[in-house]
Amino acid sequence: MHSLTYDDVKLAADRLAGHVRPVTVTPAGHGVWLALEHMQHTGSFKARGAHNFLAAHREAGTLPEAGVTIASGGNAGLACAWSARLQGVRATVFLPENAPHVKVAKLRGYGADVRLVGTEYAQALAACEEFAATTGALASHAYDHPLIAAGAGTLLDEIREQVPGLDTVVVAVGGGGLFAGVATAARHHGLRTVAVEPENCRALNAALEAGAVVDVEVDSVASDALGARRVSPTALAVARGADVRSVLVPDAEIVRARQTLWDDRRLAVEHAGATASAALGAGERNAYVPEAGERVAVVVCGANTDPGDLVQR
Repeated sequence: MHSLTYDDVKLAADRLAGHVRPVTVTPAGHGVWLALEHMQHTGSFKARGAHNFLAAHREAGTLPEAGVTIASGGNAGLACAWSARLQGVRATVFLPENAPHVKVAKLRGYGADVRLVGTEYAQALAACEEFAATTGALASHAYDHPLIAAGAGTLLDEIREQVPGLDTVVVAVGGGGLFAGVATAARHHGLRTVAVEPENCRALNAALEAGAVVDVEVDSVASDALGARRVSPTALAVARGADVRSVLVPDAEIVRARQTLWDDRRLAVEHAGATASAALGAGERNAYVPEAGERVAVVVCGANTDPGDLVQR
C-alpha cells in the first residue's frame, strides 16, 4: 500500500493547475463555510483525481493505445471520461445498471463507451478488471489509488487560502478517496477532518470499528455515489489518526440537508453532495457539533442529480 503524503498532494496541485476550477468557498454563518466543489468540471470533485491520474501516466509514457477504463457509480466515470477526452485517449466506463440516467447521458456526452453491468459497484468493477486484462487498457479506480486520492486532496489548500484560521474540514466518505487526500493535507496543516457517512453506507466507520477493511451492506439514499462496499486501505490508515472523527448520519438528515441547500441557497446537489452538510444539520440529530469559535469548512462534493425531486418553496 502506498502511504499517501502531503508531497503527493502538492505534486497533484502542480498537475492540476489551469485544468480544474479552483473551488469557490462561501460563508454559511456561525463559523461554517461551504466549499462548492459540486461546481467542478463534470459536477464533482472527482475531476481532480482523474486528471492527476491520467496526467501522471502521460508524464511517465504509460498511457496505452487501448485507453483507460474504470468502474464507477457515475461521478468517477464522468471525471475519467472528461480527463481522457482532454488527454486524447479512449475511455470505457463500467456502471451498475441502476446508475442514474443523468450520469449515463453525461458520460456518453463526453464520448465514453458506457457498459452497464449488474446492480452493484462490485459487479461493474469485476467486468472492468476483465476488460483491462483482455484489452490492455489502463485501469483507473473510483477511489482506491494514491494518484486519485492526492488529486482530491488538492481541495484542502484551496479552502485554506479562503478561510484563514480554518480548524476543521468536513467531507463525505464513500470509498475514501476524497477523505484520504483531504485528511492527509489537513494533517500536514494541523487541522481536524470529520468523515461523514450515511448510517447504512459505513465502509470507513465499520473498518475503524473492526480494525481492518471489511465488507459492509449498502443501503442509502446516497448509495449511488457513496455506496462502496469497502473503504480503501489508504483511507483506513489515514483515519486512524487522532485528528480524524468518523460520524454517521441517517438518510432523513441527508434528504433534509439537500433540500435546505436548495431552499436557502438554490444549490441543486446530489444526496452524496449534501451528506457532509447533514452532519451539521438543523435536524434532531447533529452528528458533529463545532466548538465555540471553531472555523469549519464543509465540502459540497457533487451535483449530478435530477433536480426534479427538489420541492419548490
